[in-house]
Amino acid sequence: MGAFKEAHGGILKDGYLGEKAAEEEKIKAREYVSWDLTSRQLCDIELILNGAFSPLEGFLDKVDYESVLTEMRLASGLIWPIPITLDVTPAFAEGLSEGQSIALRDPEGVLIATMKIGDIWTPDKNTEAVSVFGTENQAHPGVDYLMNQANEVYLGGNLNGVDPPQHYDFRLLRDTPSELRGHFRKMGWRKVVAFQTRNPMHRAHQELTFKAAIEQEANLLIHPVVGMTRPGDIDHYTRVRCYEKIIKRYPEQTTSLSLVNLAMRMAGPKEAIWHAIMRKNFGCTHFIVGRDHAGPGKDPDGQPYYGPYEAQELFKKHEKELDISMVPFQQMVYVEDRAQYLPVDKTTPDMKIMTITGTEFRRRLTEGLEIPEWYSYPEIVEELRKTHPPRSKQGFVVFFTGLSGSGKSTIANALLVKMLVNGDRRVTLLDGDVVRQNLSSELGFSKEHRDLNITRIGYVASEISKHGGVAICAPIAPYRATRRQVRALVEENAGFIEVHVATTLETCEKRDRKGLYAKARAGLIKGFTGIDDPYEEPENAEIVIHTETLSPDLAAHRILVKLESLGFQR
Repeated sequence: MGAFKEAHGGILKDGYLGEKAAEEEKIKAREYVSWDLTSRQLCDIELILNGAFSPLEGFLDKVDYESVLTEMRLASGLIWPIPITLDVTPAFAEGLSEGQSIALRDPEGVLIATMKIGDIWTPDKNTEAVSVFGTENQAHPGVDYLMNQANEVYLGGNLNGVDPPQHYDFRLLRDTPSELRGHFRKMGWRKVVAFQTRNPMHRAHQELTFKAAIEQEANLLIHPVVGMTRPGDIDHYTRVRCYEKIIKRYPEQTTSLSLVNLAMRMAGPKEAIWHAIMRKNFGCTHFIVGRDHAGPGKDPDGQPYYGPYEAQELFKKHEKELDISMVPFQQMVYVEDRAQYLPVDKTTPDMKIMTITGTEFRRRLTEGLEIPEWYSYPEIVEELRKTHPPRSKQGFVVFFTGLSGSGKSTIANALLVKMLVNGDRRVTLLDGDVVRQNLSSELGFSKEHRDLNITRIGYVASEISKHGGVAICAPIAPYRATRRQVRALVEENAGFIEVHVATTLETCEKRDRKGLYAKARAGLIKGFTGIDDPYEEPENAEIVIHTETLSPDLAAHRILVKLESLGFQR
C-alpha cells in the first residue's frame, strides 16, 4: 500500500479527488459494476478517505492483510493491527478481475468512491479471528460479525474518493483529521490528550480525564465513537447529548468534543493500538488507555477475553514507534469520607469506597430507581431516562423457537390473548406461517431463504418494540446464528425474551396435524427441519417449555410470570 505520509503523524492529505476530477469519475463510474457499502464499510471508507486511517489509501490487498495478521504490520513495515477489508459476496466477486474498477455506493446509490481492484481472495476467517481477537468464540461480538455477517470474499485496492458519506446529525462535531489539527493550531494547543469512549460519561470519567490532562499539562479531546459499537450499546444520539452536557463540567477553553465515525471491532489490546494511531492522525500527542480498553467483557464461561491491563502492556511495547504517548489509568472509585474520586491503587483499607457496577447502574435506570449524584450528574441521568425508560414502559419481543408442531403458535396465541386481556400493551403476533404468506411468499426453504425470512421477522419485531410495542414471534428459526442476529437487532432499543418450545421430535411427529413429517420421511419434502435439515437448539434461552408436561394455558402464564420478574409486565 502507498502512504498518505511518510509515517504516522506526518502531513496528512485526504483521498478525495478534486472537483473536476470527481465529476469525471462520476461519469466513468456509470459503466462500472457497483457495490452497495455495508454500515461497517461506510465507516471504514470514510476514515480511509479523510486520513484517519493513514497510511491506508484503500482497502488492504492480500499481502498487507496477511502481514497485518502475522506481524501486526503492513508490508511496508508500518505498524497496523486491524485488517481493513472490503468483504463482498461470492456472486458479486464472480467475474471481477484484478485491475478492474468498481463503484462503491451508499445504500441510496450515491457514489462515495471508486476502487481499482488489486487483489481478490477468500480469507481463512478462523485464522483472522484468532489473530485479531485471540479467540474463535462466536460469543465475542467481533468474531460473531466476522463469521456470521461479513461476506466471504475480500477485495483489496486503492480508492478514489468522490463524495464523503453524508451525516445529518451533529455536523458541527464531525471533524476530519485536518480540521481537528487546524482547530488545535488555532487554539494554540500543543499537547492534547485524547479520550476514546463508546459509553455515556459519568462522574468517574470526568474526574479521570480531567486528572489525566492536568498531569500531562495538556488540553483534552473527548473523542467518542459514533459509528458501529457493541450490540446493545446505548445509541449515539443519546450519548452525544450526554457528552454535550458533560463538556460543560470542564473549565472553559480546556476541552473539546469531536465525534469519530468508527466501526469498532472490540479487539481489546490490538484495538488500543489502532485507536492510538487514529488519534495521532487527528493531531493528538497523548492517548488514554484504561482498564480492559475496547474489550467486550466476559465470555459465556465468565472469563474475560483480555486481561484488565493487557492493552496497556501491548501499547508500552510500541509506544516509541507510535509516536503518541500513553496515559495509563486504573479504575476510579468514589471515597465517601473524602467526598472525592481516587484511583483504586491510591486507596487504603480504612477508606469507605462507594461503587456502582455497570450492571447495577443499568438496573437502576431500567427500574426507575435513584442514581446518586456522586455516580453521575443529574443532567446526564435525565438525558438517559428520556430514551431508556423503566422496563415497564419499554417495548419487548417474545421470540418463540422450536420444531414444526412443537406448539409455538398455540402458546403464542394464548400469550397474545392474555396480554390483550390485561389491556396495558399494544401487542402484535408475527406467526411463522402468516409471515410466510404476507412478507415472504416468494421465499423457499433453503438455508439462505430461511435466514432471510427470520431476518424479516426480526426487523418488523424490532420496529414494533423500539416504539414501545410488544411483538410475539413464532417461527421455527432453526439456526443459532440468525437468532443471535435478531436478538442483537432488537436489543439495540428493546427487550428480547427467547422461548424455546423444546417439544421432542417424536412428539412433534405424533402430532403432525398437517402431515408434513410423513411427507418429509417419504422424501416428498426436502430440507425439512428435524428430518434432513438441522434444528440448532438455543443454548441460553430465557424460558424453556416442554409441552409434553405443560398445557398452552400454563405455558403462557409461565411466560407472563417471567416477564413480570424481568420488569416488563406490572
